[in-house]
Amino acid sequence: MSDYQAPIAEMRLLLDMLHDPALPGAEEAGPELVEAVLTEAARFAGEVLAPLNPVGDREGSRLENGVVVTPPGWKDAYDAFVAGGWNGLTFDPEWGGQGLPSLLGAAVGEMWHAANMAFGLCPMLTQGAAEAILHHGSEVQKQLYLPKLVSGEWTGTMCLTEPQAGSDLSAVRTRAVPEGDHYRITGQKIFITYGDHELAPNILHLVLARLPDAPPGVKGISLFAVPKYLPDAAGAPGARNDVRCVSLEHKLGIHGSPTAVLAFGDAGGAVGTLVGEANRGLNHMFTMMNAARLSVGLEGLGIAERACQQALAYAAERRQGRAVGDASPAAAPIARHPDVRRMLLGMQARIGAMRALAYACAAAADGAHRHPDAGTRARHQARVDLLTPVVKGWCTETGVRIASTALQVHGGMGYVEETGAAQHYRDARITPIYEGTTGIQAADLVGRKVLRDGGEAIGALLAEMRDLLPRLAAREEAPFPALRDSLEKGIGALEQAVTWLIEAERRDPRLPLAASGPFLELAGVVIGGHGLFRAALHAAETMTGGEAGFRAERLRSARFYAGNILPEAAGWLAAATTGAEATLDPAEAEG
Repeated sequence: MSDYQAPIAEMRLLLDMLHDPALPGAEEAGPELVEAVLTEAARFAGEVLAPLNPVGDREGSRLENGVVVTPPGWKDAYDAFVAGGWNGLTFDPEWGGQGLPSLLGAAVGEMWHAANMAFGLCPMLTQGAAEAILHHGSEVQKQLYLPKLVSGEWTGTMCLTEPQAGSDLSAVRTRAVPEGDHYRITGQKIFITYGDHELAPNILHLVLARLPDAPPGVKGISLFAVPKYLPDAAGAPGARNDVRCVSLEHKLGIHGSPTAVLAFGDAGGAVGTLVGEANRGLNHMFTMMNAARLSVGLEGLGIAERACQQALAYAAERRQGRAVGDASPAAAPIARHPDVRRMLLGMQARIGAMRALAYACAAAADGAHRHPDAGTRARHQARVDLLTPVVKGWCTETGVRIASTALQVHGGMGYVEETGAAQHYRDARITPIYEGTTGIQAADLVGRKVLRDGGEAIGALLAEMRDLLPRLAAREEAPFPALRDSLEKGIGALEQAVTWLIEAERRDPRLPLAASGPFLELAGVVIGGHGLFRAALHAAETMTGGEAGFRAERLRSARFYAGNILPEAAGWLAAATTGAEATLDPAEAEG
């Protein structure tokens, strides 16, 4: 497996383009601090986390005599991660964080997932648990848990799924019975990432459960904070709570990450406290889930970057066949063969679009949280809500495709484990599934983010994307005319699809759902392409001299995307419209 080198130059370009230094609390995130954070994060990712990636895949986590043991090196790496203050990068200093923008946090998060996705899942969920407590916890819960979660001293989990309740959380059966100032939790949860481990002295489980008098369905679910060890009077881990790891799942990938089956209440009931309001647990949990969905999109981006780097290195070294048009009879590096070059450029261009999309969502989150004007915050939040399912769904699906393409570049050597290419594919494959499958993201995008407001939020985004067209047209040198023409066609396809969705819902409410998967792909291809072209224009406008090589790479990637990838928009439009009609059985519709 090749070394991982964080793409700092690409990250810096987007941060420079998207960061708003005028936002309150963001003033300190100047170029020098950003450069220092990126450089040190890249060092930690490349030197500490990346070497452990194949170790975690090979050794895995294991359950021994009721104790979960993570792979060799995991504990030392996690201790170093906490000591470096990485877990609290974007949290408020009131709770021990550094208060830095979410945009910078997205770049650093990409590094963790690229270097070692199985490791990065632990802090990702801990940060999500901290967000849930911050927004919905009582003052007692905040004081007790937030400093520990923000620092990473304690870790957190999200306990939703049960054997009979996968994505349909209305089927949750875990019970919570009041007892004095707390509740007794009984039930079983499955697929709990880092549900048990030895990395931290305590784990806070955020558990969905039902009160005895709860109404049926999702409106009867409450959220509870259930620590592995009950904090004593000083807030330190005390007596063991009634929760235990029953087993660990044997998975296709991310072997280093322990995915636990947890039993609550085998000895009378685990002690938990209510988070937020009774029967509003799913609403509260969405705070954690939405943060996790952006992070999973970054996982798709990170694993794609790692797989692409390895494919590029292999294609430069592997010699096979004579290159067409080459006078030398010697075997050429496979990177010089046109079809391999197409695959390599395609991976790089798609990754650039994925990164631009994910970082734009993170930048909108900064505006939603930090802007002093309430109306502006609301507009930024609407953008976050719109982009989150696209980031989660499109970036993960694209990440799997890129990991598969990277394996293809390796040929037969990619199919064997020694090269490490297969691990990236296996690890990537979970990302379109957990934290809400791609189908769930697509249904959310169409139903809640496009149709609910009559296309208002996506209409605002389409208008912004159109604003880039005259700026591209103003530059006459290649490849900007081609970028402008390609983007205009892509925007037109997305606009047509939105209009069709609104009309189709009136005819048959099933049609938008039948179209939702292709529509998500269409949105990702077009919005990602807009971000990629905007970054290329920014590079052309701001970079000269010693940065000419990097500038040329950005333009080449944008040109490839315009000619080879953005034309996919027409196909996704057809699949979303005529394809939706073909998906539904007319006889069934009439019945």
